[in-house]
Amino acid sequence: MGSEGETVTLRKPRFLCLHGFRTSGEILKTQVTMKWPESVTQKLDLVYLDAPFPCQGKSEVEGIFDPPYYEWFQFNKEFTEYTNFDECLAYIEDYMIKNGPFDGLLGFSQGAILSAGLPGLQAQGVTFTKVPKIKFLIIVGGAKFRAASLIDKAYSTPIQCPSLHFLGETDFLKEYGKELLENCVDPVVIHHPKGHTIPRLDEKGLQIMESFIERIQKMVDEKEIKE
Repeated sequence: MGSEGETVTLRKPRFLCLHGFRTSGEILKTQVTMKWPESVTQKLDLVYLDAPFPCQGKSEVEGIFDPPYYEWFQFNKEFTEYTNFDECLAYIEDYMIKNGPFDGLLGFSQGAILSAGLPGLQAQGVTFTKVPKIKFLIIVGGAKFRAASLIDKAYSTPIQCPSLHFLGETDFLKEYGKELLENCVDPVVIHHPKGHTIPRLDEKGLQIMESFIERIQKMVDEKEIKE
């Protein structure tokens, strides 16, 4: 295991990263690597997945990031009815089966809403029955599902896994992100002054994130040693 007093990292925590509505895995990767320092990104094994459905309308990032753009599922104006949701879950699970295992999920915006709801759906046996339990969450600009058919299943029990949440002061989803926190056991929160975006980390935010990564790394190491 190494010399006395030396900590040996067996492997990095592995996250499947789910991008925002009408963007892409490559765009999320660019946002993360531009905004977060290597002291964070080099401690995680981040895998970026494109959503299953091509963009069906205008993307908010047109002119900022190049296409193609994708979306995880479609929804009505009230965000209470979803289309192609089951197909979305099957697509993600199939990717995880073929390319896993993954320790956790990192999500932004629509990807964050998905990521935060999946541990509960998995615990209820609704989805992800063929892949290991989701152990960690990193949620940026997230919220809860609004579809009545999912609320009871996704949030019937508190989210037990360690979770890190980014709340933006001017994010239009901020209050919904606070609602999500109420469903989490001991969530870790990074507050930032920006809006609905992947934020840069100030000194305090960096300390919080590095502490969270250190915590989950220890959990991964302990599991690896036991196995």
